[in-house]
Amino acid sequence: MVHSIAASRVGGQISAYLDDTYLEQVDTRVIAVGETTDGAPWAAVEHCLFHPQGGGQPADRGWLGDAEIVPVRERESGLVVATAADGGDLSGLGVGAPVRARIDLQVRMLHAALHTAGHLVEAVGRTQGWEMVGSIHFPGQARVEFQAPDADARLADPEGREAVTAELRAAVAAAVADELPVTARYFADGRRVVHLGALHSAPCGGTHVRGLGDLADVVLPTLKVKKGRIRVSYTATHRSR
Repeated sequence: MVHSIAASRVGGQISAYLDDTYLEQVDTRVIAVGETTDGAPWAAVEHCLFHPQGGGQPADRGWLGDAEIVPVRERESGLVVATAADGGDLSGLGVGAPVRARIDLQVRMLHAALHTAGHLVEAVGRTQGWEMVGSIHFPGQARVEFQAPDADARLADPEGREAVTAELRAAVAAAVADELPVTARYFADGRRVVHLGALHSAPCGGTHVRGLGDLADVVLPTLKVKKGRIRVSYTATHRSR
């Protein structure tokens, strides 16, 4: 569970997915309805459980009532809105209607584990003097890319890259073994910053695990260097509950 100082609100919508990663369902109400550019209906609810795709993290799988939905960020209002997945129907929902929102918690925990592990990989990469330039936290594609301010001679040959990778693996394993807490805080300017204990902090709008002790199967294959960028791929899962 990642608690924040105050829940994020956009246009009367509470971003519940940011305040409690492990909240599986909530009874809420519809606060807005509309149509996509291709005419498909959408609905926005007050207590939004659904993380839309963004920030390197894939969208949640979820439901409004019995209809499976795909959450997206509506450009004009900034609301996270639910559009119907194949075979779903949201046309019966109107403003003020009560509805139960639900997510696939197993999918959420995988996404949260991968996103948190990505922050951890960033943290240990920075101890090498590298600067993060990009990241993605999708299952099967998770990676963090860095740039070194100065050429790192250790990365010039396979043996050196494996030695550096071993250092990264050891640092990741130590942080997980220490079970550092993962928390989030909102600042007055609206920024949400996620902290891995005292090890690392970064602005982030993603979902995260309670603590690094919830991470399992964190694996870093040998890193790659291409066009001056250092790519560290990784995998991670959520420890069985």
